[in-house]
Amino acid sequence: MSSRESILKTLKRQLVPQVALPDVVNGAWIEYPDPIAKFAETIQFVGGICHQVGSIAEIVEKLNGFNEFRSATQIFSGVEGIPGNVFMDNTAQPHDLETLDFVIYPGEFAVAENGAVWLTDNNLKHRVCFFITQFLVLVVERKNIVHTMHQAYQLAKPPQPGFGLFLSGPSKTADIEQSLVIGAHGCREMQVFLI
Repeated sequence: MSSRESILKTLKRQLVPQVALPDVVNGAWIEYPDPIAKFAETIQFVGGICHQVGSIAEIVEKLNGFNEFRSATQIFSGVEGIPGNVFMDNTAQPHDLETLDFVIYPGEFAVAENGAVWLTDNNLKHRVCFFITQFLVLVVERKNIVHTMHQAYQLAKPPQPGFGLFLSGPSKTADIEQSLVIGAHGCREMQVFLI
């Protein structure tokens, strides 16, 4: 008998009595007096930026106020009314997006407790754009902010087949000499526009 088989045989002999799962789904969850303000606070805490705007035109105006946006050469926009010059349908391979400066994309909803935004690849050919871009701009309707991840999981429906993720703040790591580095594995800056 191999070591693997011996270990598996020993594990199978260990019978553990079953325990009923706790009823956590129907509990009383956190409700924030102002989920929009809590979301904005949480995004800032995790290293992102949150703007509250009244229209798509206001988003364009604010973006044009950023030096990085004005000097960007590769911009993909999945939000109608915000111009871009990279077209996913014309992009054969995900590797062709390695020079992507800005991605502007609609979030389906956001979560106040952790600043996460739910993204899917609906109408998106290459989902790598969320991770390869230097600057990520997400647009979420204010009415689509939920209080907790419990509520969020009830809404999160990835397309079938498809892809979905919760994204909160820019890429960051602090595992090297306990120094926080932003933009280590993905975008250097994440902005969320609440409209």
